[in-house]
Amino acid sequence: MLFREGTNPYEGKKNELSDRWGSRASAGSCATSSAASEMAAVFTADALTLGLLAGGRGSRPVGIDKAWIERDGIAQVLRFARRFPGETGPVLVSANRSLERYAEAGLQVVTDRMAEGSGPLAGIDALAAACATPWLLTLPVDLFDVNDCLVRTLASCASEHGAVAGDEDGLQPLVALYHADALRAELPGVIAAGELSPRQLQQRLGLARVSLPGVRFGNLNTPHDLVAAGILPR
Repeated sequence: MLFREGTNPYEGKKNELSDRWGSRASAGSCATSSAASEMAAVFTADALTLGLLAGGRGSRPVGIDKAWIERDGIAQVLRFARRFPGETGPVLVSANRSLERYAEAGLQVVTDRMAEGSGPLAGIDALAAACATPWLLTLPVDLFDVNDCLVRTLASCASEHGAVAGDEDGLQPLVALYHADALRAELPGVIAAGELSPRQLQQRLGLARVSLPGVRFGNLNTPHDLVAAGILPR
């Protein structure tokens, strides 16, 4: 969601949060110049795969698989799979358990190819290997939400090889847009060097860092987060 500094990102009524999200996103975080519009136009839905990262420490909060945490009756992974209608095309999910559940929901799953303990880079590697479009947008399923114009903003500000988002809490390396061919070409080198941080990968690729003033994605990492988001009772 979008929140001011110093506030709890989940306090208040859900409809109030939704209202604040829409007004803040439209007010400040979308690129509006003609040059930006031309850049964003390159990223048509059929050129952009949405890759959801759900395969890491996805059960951290009280033993719950974060991909299937429900808010307002909608699981996180389904919420994000439907988040950008008309802006993203194929959807891939990086996951290593509950594979039948994803299949039943009509989601295509890719499993890690790297050794256990490789962190989120393993998910990025799996998504890159399966991506059949020129561009890949990665999102972790444990975010509370993202701004409505995230795709347009990253697309309009991308370097040759992509862009990574930063919100009010700082750089968010798992919220990133990659040129898929460049990503696949760079991954073997970072893996061989033992550089398992997505930030190091993004530095090698020269991704543009895109700050989103007034935006805070929030997360669902701890029981406190789940209580604050209204998912668990107080």
